[in-house]
Amino acid sequence: MRVLFLGDVMGRAGRDAVKKNLKNLKQSLSLDFVIVNAENATAGFGLSMAHANELLDSGVDCLTLGDHAFDQKDMTSGILSEPRIIRPINFARSAPGKGAQYFDLPTGKKILVIQVLGQVFMKRVFEDPFNNIDKILKANPIGKKADVIVIDIHAEATSEKMAMGHWCDGRASLVIGTHTHVPTSDTMIMPKGTGYQTDAGMCGDYNSVIGMDPVEPIQRFINGMTKNRFTPANGEATLSGVLLETDDLTGLAINVQSIRMGGKLQQSGFK
Repeated sequence: MRVLFLGDVMGRAGRDAVKKNLKNLKQSLSLDFVIVNAENATAGFGLSMAHANELLDSGVDCLTLGDHAFDQKDMTSGILSEPRIIRPINFARSAPGKGAQYFDLPTGKKILVIQVLGQVFMKRVFEDPFNNIDKILKANPIGKKADVIVIDIHAEATSEKMAMGHWCDGRASLVIGTHTHVPTSDTMIMPKGTGYQTDAGMCGDYNSVIGMDPVEPIQRFINGMTKNRFTPANGEATLSGVLLETDDLTGLAINVQSIRMGGKLQQSGFK
């Protein structure tokens, strides 16, 4: 199975890039399933249902959220009626929606998508991500109950993401980090067969400060004072993410590669 995971969609530039390119990517890469982290898709703060529907209508199969899951108020009710949107499994226990969801493919295969929040350097202390993930993986063994398992770990610390990758090695098809908006160059298949990358990067304008117009962030770094709201940069966006190919019998990774398309991070070789 071939699965594309795209990192945090940042504002209008990121949404437009996904809508513009996804149809061609699905054909050219022979994709079976597309997962997109969209927790910053609405002006950089959460995801509205209107923008969720735009992305789903463009061909996205599953949207994951993050610590900004419910910044847009209509997501509180919208996530209950749209099973293709998942929030972290270790969010507040009273939060609506699910943190893990099965999807049935036309081929008869089943893919399980899970999202979890890290604890290190996060503004809120969430439930232990490792025990939460362990319970789900034990109940849904890969290659038996689930044909493919993708885990989105939405976390600040690279060490915590890497620890999660090792914790899940051999039990998931892919562990992919999100949240920090900068793609890492450690794409690999771990010793027991799980694909991994510390951060998928963002789908947004990289001529920015992690997706935001640089003027306000720079001012805050210089003098510590807030003058205006953060606003997303709206130049040409780069699509950033990871392409996963799995073994049909085991569900483990046989190929994983980073994807960067368009904008400032267009992949190219030296001439």
